[in-house]
Amino acid sequence: MARYINAVCRLCRREREKLFLKGTKCSTEKCPITKRSYAPGQHGQSRTKFSNYGLQLRAKQKVKRIYGVLERQFRRYFYIAAKSKGVTGKILLQQLERRLDNVVFRLGLALSRAQARQIVRHNFIYINSKRVNIPSYQVDKDDLIQLKAKEKALNKIKENLEVSKDRAVSSWLEFNAAAFSAKVLRLPEKEDIRQPIQEQLIVELYSK
Repeated sequence: MARYINAVCRLCRREREKLFLKGTKCSTEKCPITKRSYAPGQHGQSRTKFSNYGLQLRAKQKVKRIYGVLERQFRRYFYIAAKSKGVTGKILLQQLERRLDNVVFRLGLALSRAQARQIVRHNFIYINSKRVNIPSYQVDKDDLIQLKAKEKALNKIKENLEVSKDRAVSSWLEFNAAAFSAKVLRLPEKEDIRQPIQEQLIVELYSK
């Protein structure tokens, strides 16, 4: 399964904003974008005026990096959204939010989506009593999500919950911290995403 394995701090610097790809580490003074708020590379400090295409590209790259999705998979999400009934941009964001690794992150069981992906791949997550280890699995309304792990892994996840206790769980999810279980109450809306995303620019980019 393909995934990005290079330095993630460069991705935040490229977008010139914190994407919190390392979770709580991004809130410290050691975060590279705090020291160097310009894009990486030889010409990173030069002033850049984006064209319409440039704005569309940056909007797409930003969303890809937030959710940890590579180009081929992201393009497939768009084609599915474009063929579905409804607003293409809204359906695209719904697909990304419904990813199992994103749901684990939203529940506070992981401090970043990369860590959430690892939790899923380690067979700790069950959907409707069936083990699911596919990070891109799409949860649906009324799905019951359970976490079952051994003591060592469970202690680490409890630490994650303690660190992320001030981060509100998305309203489309109902979480029972004592039982390490959650229920999908409804499909997510754009308002449930806490980072500013311009999905219309992505639709315009792929519609050319």
